[in-house]
Amino acid sequence: MPSYTVTVATGSQWFAGTDDYIYLSLVGSAGCSEKHLLDKPFYNDFERGAVDSYEVIVDEELGDIHLIKIEKRKYWLHDDWYLKYITLKTPYGDYMEFPCYRWISGEGELVLRDGRARLSRDDQICVLKQHRRKELETRQKQYRWTEWNPGFPLSIDAKCHKDLPRDIQFDSEKGVDFVLNYSKAIENLFINRFMHMFQSSWSDFADFEKIFVKISNTISEQVMNHWQEDRIFGYQFLNGCNPVLIQRCTKLPEKLPVTTEMVECSLERQLTLEQEVEQGNIFIVDFELLDGIDANKTDPCTLQFLAAPICLLYKNLANKIVPIAIQLNQVPGEENPIFLPSDAKYDWLLAKIWVRSSDFHVHQTITHLLRTHLVSEVFGIAMYRQLPAVHPVFKLLVAHVRFTIAINTKAREQLICECGLFDKVYGRRGGHLLRE
Repeated sequence: MPSYTVTVATGSQWFAGTDDYIYLSLVGSAGCSEKHLLDKPFYNDFERGAVDSYEVIVDEELGDIHLIKIEKRKYWLHDDWYLKYITLKTPYGDYMEFPCYRWISGEGELVLRDGRARLSRDDQICVLKQHRRKELETRQKQYRWTEWNPGFPLSIDAKCHKDLPRDIQFDSEKGVDFVLNYSKAIENLFINRFMHMFQSSWSDFADFEKIFVKISNTISEQVMNHWQEDRIFGYQFLNGCNPVLIQRCTKLPEKLPVTTEMVECSLERQLTLEQEVEQGNIFIVDFELLDGIDANKTDPCTLQFLAAPICLLYKNLANKIVPIAIQLNQVPGEENPIFLPSDAKYDWLLAKIWVRSSDFHVHQTITHLLRTHLVSEVFGIAMYRQLPAVHPVFKLLVAHVRFTIAINTKAREQLICECGLFDKVYGRRGGHLLRE
C-alpha cells in the first residue's frame, strides 16, 4: 500500500501548540484518502516550535496530490493551533510543501494547496477551482469594508482589535513585547521628571536640554549642543522623518514677497535671489495645508496655537541646506512679517520652532498616518478579499502588510478617536481630522 511521509511544523510564537486531535486526509487526482489521526504513542505532538513527522498509509493509489485537508477536534478544552506548513514526501520520492501560516481555532476543517504560485488560468482541475473560489468567499465574509469617518480611506469593519480575524491580530508575544518596550522607553526618558517640568511654563530655552536623552552618541550630542543653529535646522529637515515636503523653488510665490535685499546676507554666490532660483539653489516648504485649522481647545486651561508657515531654504557653497526666510502664515502683511536670519536671535529661533511644529503636524497626520498606515490598509484588505493564497501577488504582499490592519485598528480605537491620545498631545482639536 502507498505510504506518504507527512511533516507538520507548528509555529514558535507563544501558545502556538495544541493538545487537540489533528486528522489529515489527502486529495489526489485518483481519489481521496480516509482521515488519519496524526499521533505518535507516548509523545506530546504539536508543541510550540515542533516539527513532527508521521507515516500515512493509504489503501489505494491517489495519483497527483492536489490538496491536504486538516481537521482539528477538541481533546479537552478549545485549544487554538498555529500551523506553519506541512510537507509531503510521496511514494515516488517527490516532495511537496503546503504552506499555512495561520491560526486554526476551535473545531473544523482547513484545506491547503501546495505552495507553488498559480494564477486562476493555471487551475484546470475542478477541485482546485472550487478551492480558490471558496477561499475567497470565506475571506470576503471575514474582511469587510467600512467607512470609519467621512472622507477617510475605507478600513476594515472592526470596532476594536479583538474583533479582527485571528490571523491578523497581534500575537501574544508582540503584544507583551510592545508593552515592555514602551515601559523601557518611559524609564529611559525620565518621564516623571519630564511631566513635572511641564507643570509650569519654560522660562528659558536652556530648559530644552532637560528633555534630551543622555545617550553616548555623537549625533545626538551635536544636536543637543547646536540645535539652535541654521545648519542643524536644515540638516534635520533634509535627513529627518519628513523631507518629502521640500520642493525645488522654480518661481517665488506672490504670497511670500521676499527680495534679494532681505536675504542678501545669506546668499553666498554673489547672485540675486532670482538668479539663485534659476540655478536651482532655492527650495521651498509650504504648509498651506494647515491654513484655517482650528487649534486644540480640549484643555480650557491651556491656550494652543497653529501656524501655516512658508519656509525658504538655500543650498549654500558647502552644499548644505539652511533656512533664509520664514513667513508664519499664508497671507503677507504688516501683521505677518517675514523673519530672517538677520533678525533678533530669538525672533528667528521662534520662527524656526514654528516651522518644526508645523512639520510635525503634517508628518504625523498626512505622511505617516494617512499615506503610510491608512493607504496601506486599503491594499491589505483588498489583497485578502481578492487574492487567494496561491496567487503570486499575495505571496509578495502578505509579509509587507503583516500587523498593518491590527495597528491601524488599535489607532482608531485609542489614538485618533474622539478625545483619544492625539487630541491630548496635538496642537489642534481632532488632530486626526486634518483635511487634505
